[in-house]
Amino acid sequence: MQLEEVRKSIEKLADLAAPDLQKHAEARDVFTAFKSLLNDGSARAAEKEDGRWQVNPWVKQGILLGMKLGVLQESSIKFPDGHDWTFVDKDTYPVRRFRREDSIRIVPGGSSVRDGAYLASSVVVMPPAYVNVGAHVDAGSMIDSHALVGSCAQVGRNVHLSAAVQIGGVLEPVGAVPVIIEDDVMVGGNCGIYEGSIVRERAVIGTGVILNGSTPVYDVVHNRIIRKTEDVPLTIPEGAVVVAGSRKMKGDFAVQHGLSVYTPLIIKYRDEKTDSATALEDALR
Repeated sequence: MQLEEVRKSIEKLADLAAPDLQKHAEARDVFTAFKSLLNDGSARAAEKEDGRWQVNPWVKQGILLGMKLGVLQESSIKFPDGHDWTFVDKDTYPVRRFRREDSIRIVPGGSSVRDGAYLASSVVVMPPAYVNVGAHVDAGSMIDSHALVGSCAQVGRNVHLSAAVQIGGVLEPVGAVPVIIEDDVMVGGNCGIYEGSIVRERAVIGTGVILNGSTPVYDVVHNRIIRKTEDVPLTIPEGAVVVAGSRKMKGDFAVQHGLSVYTPLIIKYRDEKTDSATALEDALR
């Protein structure tokens, strides 16, 4: 089935309840074709058009279709000592398997990539890490130890998601923008990026930074405050260097006790010095 045919079929099936779907003669075939499009990168939850990220709601509908179609199934991995590691999940979303000719490095040690996630050639996954269904990770990117790439997250080329980074998933509502990390971004260890935030090309997100829709980002270079609006998600500008900071709270009680709240700060924009500090990532890949 071609992409457009799959899209139309999913939109017709999207509102059916799980019992009706499981009786539908063509639903499984449609979902199988859809998942193949996810796995080869043809279908994406969001795509950039004319410089603006656009959501493809039908892709999210297709992922939810698989949830409703699936039935619980046991699976296991057998270890050399004879013990089995057993899992229980929907049969529509098993662990994805890769071959050497895919040129994707899945380093041994407990990582999982769910079927329906796209990893491009030359992606490296360090253990343990997890990539959920609908995620799209482009060429040359590294997913480091204990990192999570949530459902439908879009990760660009040559991105480094350092140890313990959490890239949130945005599956519902189907029209919501997922978390997007554009090309050549460096995300430091223990960062969390959630609620459809967008990180533009070549930005550097320092260790421990949390980005979400409710926390404003203070750009001390341009003397401005960057916030999420009703129409635009929180967006980190191209080349911005973001670190974890704090700002004083107002009110007598807060002043009396010297209280502050966390806030991300843009302290500079990427330059040659910043680039040299991150150049080691190319060698590691």
